[in-house]
Amino acid sequence: MSGVPFQKILVANRGEIARRVLRTCREHGIQTVAVYSDVDRDSLHVCEADEAVLIGEAPAARSYLDMERILEAAKTTGAQAIHPGYGFLSERAEFSSACEAAGISFIGPPASAMRVMGDKLQARAAMTEALVPVLPGAALLESTQEALAAAAEVGYPVMLKASAGGGGRGMRLVDAPEHLPRAFEAAQREAEAAFGDRRIFLERAITRARHVEFQLMADRYGHVVHLGERDCSVQRRHQKVIEESPCPSPAMSVALRQRMGEVAKRAAQSVGYVGAGTVEFLLEETSDGPAFYFLEMNTRLQVEHPVTEAVTGRDLVWDQIRVAGGAALDLRQEHVLLRGHAFECRIYAEDPITFLPRPGRVYRVRWPEGPGVRVDTAITDGSEISSFYDPMIAKVTTWGVDRGTALRRMRRALDELVILGVDTNLALHRRIFAEPDFVAGALSTRYLEEHAATVQIESEIPTRRSAFMAAAAAVHALASRPERPAEVSREQDGWRHSARWRS
Repeated sequence: MSGVPFQKILVANRGEIARRVLRTCREHGIQTVAVYSDVDRDSLHVCEADEAVLIGEAPAARSYLDMERILEAAKTTGAQAIHPGYGFLSERAEFSSACEAAGISFIGPPASAMRVMGDKLQARAAMTEALVPVLPGAALLESTQEALAAAAEVGYPVMLKASAGGGGRGMRLVDAPEHLPRAFEAAQREAEAAFGDRRIFLERAITRARHVEFQLMADRYGHVVHLGERDCSVQRRHQKVIEESPCPSPAMSVALRQRMGEVAKRAAQSVGYVGAGTVEFLLEETSDGPAFYFLEMNTRLQVEHPVTEAVTGRDLVWDQIRVAGGAALDLRQEHVLLRGHAFECRIYAEDPITFLPRPGRVYRVRWPEGPGVRVDTAITDGSEISSFYDPMIAKVTTWGVDRGTALRRMRRALDELVILGVDTNLALHRRIFAEPDFVAGALSTRYLEEHAATVQIESEIPTRRSAFMAAAAAVHALASRPERPAEVSREQDGWRHSARWRS
């Protein structure tokens, strides 16, 4: 097929992101291979792929993180490329190298770029050399005494960070010297447990900043474009909750977008980046105007990529596939136009008060529909949310010609959405989208901290419509509890392909 770089791609992931990649492959006539653990054998991504390979037991270390089994599955099925999605092996430089050694294309950046950007100390040094603004701080800290001295020089508050960190782990905000020793030791312990790497560094903390990231796409010929920014300021424990694109005015001007975008592109070019990536910044308003600082680079497709697709009209997965196949970008910076506005809400199975994961069976779901609404999910009636993996149920994205329209559509979508069987954070999203500061776009990374009443479940007052829909769905669920779907198996070249459906 003309313009298609690969005939068969293996998707080394699960859930909604696996389905997302499979969808683009189907659209372009590319054959697909899914991989799955024993608890995922009946998942939607398994049913939707052309072939499916069992790679191990439920714990990720014995399946989705097992590089040898995934590479063996690719070789046995004849897959020419592997798309890692996000999470799992997507940012493992050694997996990128292993794919190259096996003669299989890795749909992601080269291992060299991943090694630099995956280590925050190396990334900070590389960005300083590339004249990308970084926060004042100190490199590797060996002891509490070194940390105290560095903090005194930088000035409180400071943020302790794990060099190999991610997802908020190994991070501690310290506002006074007497709190630093305990925070330093706790950050080291958490970093060691999470990443096997106890290295800690320190930066000046900005307590009222926006978290703004720029989506990049780069080809192997040195051409890089940015596809606008996403505001990810609504966070809980350094984890993103809601994303939007573009960043709401007046925080972002055309001139500032151009400036930050060029810096993000320079950051990627400095490490020879190829593929989809995101450069994240902290943006603060100072007496001299807006100032921004490099935070980190995510060397993969982001969870929140649908908001960028909504405002640019690009299929980022297809761009990734073409670039990995050796094609040059068919886009120049002057051709990138941001049209309208988009939001994304991450819907999780979690306790609405403690926010701890609450896995379990979903008895009934009713996904929102209508103009400007997109739902990325792998959950349907009767699906099991496993305790072995991230408890995200879905991503709901809305688009509108302006921020107000996109916001109203999200309110409507959240009102239509019904999930029965597990606790979710759906009520939190509904309250945020009705809160005046959020509606006005007055955001910072402390938004949820400063709007405690919004977070409290006691403040939830469901609308008549959402209450009616939930009650109707509950009655339906009681009347016809989901039966266990039938299973069909076939042997194909010694590999088991499973599919389930409802009769």
